[in-house]
Amino acid sequence: MRLDKFLKVSRLIKRRAIANEACDAQRIEVNGRVAKASYDVKVGDIISIRMGEKVIRAEVCEVKEHALKNDAPLMYKLL
Repeated sequence: MRLDKFLKVSRLIKRRAIANEACDAQRIEVNGRVAKASYDVKVGDIISIRMGEKVIRAEVCEVKEHALKNDAPLMYKLL
């Protein structure tokens, strides 16, 4: 699954367009490297999201095409 779609489905970022812009602005890293929106997310990847002063780090636990609001947090583990 594409990185921008994963961020939206897992609800780490609210909209896919915003996730895409964050990737273009090099604010998203996967496994310590700046990632493009088209990066193929795999279980075990470590995603870092920089939003201003705040940094969110999460490990991918599951990749699903669709997730309900209650199931979305099960797709990742915050570090």
